[in-house]
Amino acid sequence: QVQLVESGGGLVQAGGSLTLSCAASGRTLSRYSMGWFRQAPGKERDIVAAITWLGSNTYYANSVKGRFTIPRDNAKNTLYLLMNNLKPEDAAVYYCAAKNGVGVHYYSDEYDYWGQGTQVAVSS
Repeated sequence: QVQLVESGGGLVQAGGSLTLSCAASGRTLSRYSMGWFRQAPGKERDIVAAITWLGSNTYYANSVKGRFTIPRDNAKNTLYLLMNNLKPEDAAVYYCAAKNGVGVHYYSDEYDYWGQGTQVAVSS
């Protein structure tokens, strides 16, 4: 079992930055592919970014490409989401997820473990 706990959400003005963290416990994350998803009210949970277990390959949704980065620190068992130039449409609950295996994964039903989510609000 892997337990994931997100932190770092909050309220930020448009154009500002936030860094989300996802701390894992239970097992080392070094063999898990990871992803960040977000869900706004009334909408589906969508992929934001994903990364392989070695960090060699990443994926970004078009809406965040060039603004968000998904680094991971396997030594600290932590995944991050660096968010710059935030827009009101980025407001959502952000979830991190882990999948035991290799590759980059885009769909929520591929992931094995989920955090509880952290709220991001962006004021215009």
